Amino acid sequence: MKKRSKVIMIVITGAAILIGAVWLINESRYPNVPAFDDHFTRKFLNKDKKVDDGFYEFKSKTGQYTMWFPEEYQVLHKNREDYAINNDSYESWWAVYNKEVEGKTQASYIKTEFLTSNPADESIHVKASFQRRFGLSVPNKIENSQTRIYYQSAYIYFKGTEKRVIVDKKKHIPNTYLAYVADKRSNKIVQISFDSSDKYKSGDEDKKQEWFLKMLKNIHFNEGK
Repeated sequence: MKKRSKVIMIVITGAAILIGAVWLINESRYPNVPAFDDHFTRKFLNKDKKVDDGFYEFKSKTGQYTMWFPEEYQVLHKNREDYAINNDSYESWWAVYNKEVEGKTQASYIKTEFLTSNPADESIHVKASFQRRFGLSVPNKIENSQTRIYYQSAYIYFKGTEKRVIVDKKKHIPNTYLAYVADKRSNKIVQISFDSSDKYKSGDEDKKQEWFLKMLKNIHFNEGK
């Protein structure tokens, strides 16, 4: 009986070692960055397609669009409101990056929402979105061959319960960015925002805007779906 128990233990130990080895081999296939450390986030990312320094390709589960995803972020999924999808017509998600600075956690969030909207109403929706967030109705606009991109940034804070917005970058470095990206060939849109508690230095604004615009310019809507 003792001999049989010893054999069973050897088999169990061997199986555990084998499983552990297989797991380590599988894990080693993924890039060593925060986005791939999270098993939920990696489901959206192409590990073999690092599209630029600090970004990997993100594929929507709707099959409707791809975009660049920053490698230090992770898609939230603990709560129902963190990630939502409705077949191929709607998807929303939050991603977070937590950074420890002087013993305090500084959190940065990306919120993305994919949906469809009547192109004829584009100007109305754009005006309403930026009016609601920043109190202005004429954001910056750029275009490429596939999309129209509206975006704006500002420093937002609250004095008591009153929301204060500073759009002038000379007065304060922005902590909030908002964009509305419309497909020229269909009624598909992506709305994306970035909010951060980071305390940026005066020279960081250009880098942060360039980072945000990289994501916007590389949102690609899939044809025929």
